[in-house]
Amino acid sequence: MIRLRTICAAIFAVSATVSMAAAQQPQTARVRGTIESVEGQVVNVKGRDGALMTVKLADGAPVRTVVRKSLADVKVDTFVGITAMPQPDGTQKAVEIHIFPEALRGSGEGHRPWDLMPNSTMTNANVDSAVASVDGQELVLKYKDGEKKFIVPANVEVVMFEPASAADLKPGEKVFVAAAKKLPGGTLEAPNITVGRDGVNPPM
Repeated sequence: MIRLRTICAAIFAVSATVSMAAAQQPQTARVRGTIESVEGQVVNVKGRDGALMTVKLADGAPVRTVVRKSLADVKVDTFVGITAMPQPDGTQKAVEIHIFPEALRGSGEGHRPWDLMPNSTMTNANVDSAVASVDGQELVLKYKDGEKKFIVPANVEVVMFEPASAADLKPGEKVFVAAAKKLPGGTLEAPNITVGRDGVNPPM
């Protein structure tokens, strides 16, 4: 009986520790929308649903933009992110591809659910192989916990991240923040921000 009580107490202590750790994790939100106004480090954004968001850039937060690329730029050993839709045969159909510059290799590596559209996924990983197919092209991405095969239509949108500056944050431009920290009062703190330029918008 004493041993059982000891085991139960240990399980409770572990559960409490895990719960406390989860509670201490900062809550984050994804930002997609159009810049309404900019006031110093604060960017006011209208979201896809019409809601207004106050986004504060963290100190030293990098500003990035995207430039249009083609499927020919997605080569073996390129580190990319692919938004995709799962297919009945277990493959993923690519919706968009964003190429990371070498300095950002490894960013967000892995496969996870995504919210660009219902049931979409995001995979950040290294291109292990690329072959032509009747549907366009097949890419196999490998990451630390596994791999995924993607069917890539010929008309898929492909972009690459490039450095930008705060001067690129202008009203009317589209912006994207993958994980903005929720602050008391409703403000969102962005560790980085991606902004559209010359009609090319963050597609992710």
